[in-house]
Amino acid sequence: MNDDLKKFLDAKADFYNRPSFIARDPISIPHRFSRKQDVEIMGFWAAVLAWGQRPVILKKAAELIELMDGSPYDFVRNHQDSDLKRFLAFKHRTFNATDALYFLHFFRQYYQTNDSLEDAFLVGEDVLLPTVETNLIAFHDRFCSDPFFPTRTRKHIATPARNSSCKRLLMFLRWMVRQDDNGVDFGIWTRLRPSQLVIPIDVHVNRVARSLGMLTRPQTDWKAALELTETLRQFDPTDPVRYDFALFGLGVEGEM
Repeated sequence: MNDDLKKFLDAKADFYNRPSFIARDPISIPHRFSRKQDVEIMGFWAAVLAWGQRPVILKKAAELIELMDGSPYDFVRNHQDSDLKRFLAFKHRTFNATDALYFLHFFRQYYQTNDSLEDAFLVGEDVLLPTVETNLIAFHDRFCSDPFFPTRTRKHIATPARNSSCKRLLMFLRWMVRQDDNGVDFGIWTRLRPSQLVIPIDVHVNRVARSLGMLTRPQTDWKAALELTETLRQFDPTDPVRYDFALFGLGVEGEM
C-alpha cells in the first residue's frame, strides 16, 4: 500500500464529501425529497440521465419531477393513462418518451408489491457477495423481464454481463448504500453493504486514476471498475467507494 497516496486521497475524500458538493451534482435531485420511495425513484432516474453537461442533466431531471406533479411516488402509483400524454415530448439525448413511459410502468408495477427499490437488486436472503456484480445482473434481468419491455430501453440499463462499466447504476448504488454523517450520500439501504460497492468510473475518475497509476486496464469497462475498486479496497476495505469523492473532485475541479 502506498501510504502517501492513501493520506492524499483520504484528505481529498473528506474535502469533497460535504454538502457543498450537492448543488451542482445530479445527487441534488433526490435531495429534494425526504420520503424513501421518492428518493429512490428520482435518484434512479437522475442517475440514468446522468450523461452530458451537468446543468442539462439537472434541468431534465427537474422536468421529470414537474411532469410527475412534484410527487414521484404518488404519481407512479396513482396516475391515470391520460396523465401519461405529458411525457410524450420528454427527451434527453437518446432517452425518449418510450423509455420514460416504460420507467413509469416498471415503477407502478414494482411498488404495488414492494416497499423499496433495494429489493430489486437483491439476489437472496443474507447473501453477502464480494461485489454488487451479481446484484446488477439480477436487477437488469428483472427490469427487462416485463412483457411490455421495449427493446430500445435496454441500452439505458447497463449490466456487467455485457462488460459495461455500469457507471450510472454504480453511482446510484453509492447514493443509496453508503452511510456516513456528511450529508451527501443517503445510506437508506441496509441489505447491500458499502464494502460491496464498485466505483463508478466517469471521465474524471478515469483520468485521475490513470494519472495516479491506480488503473492500468486499457478499456474502461466492468473489469476496469473492478480493478480500480480492488486498489481502493486496500485503502479502505469497508468503504472503498468513498474515494469516488476524491477522484471525481480532483478531476472536475481541475486539480489533476
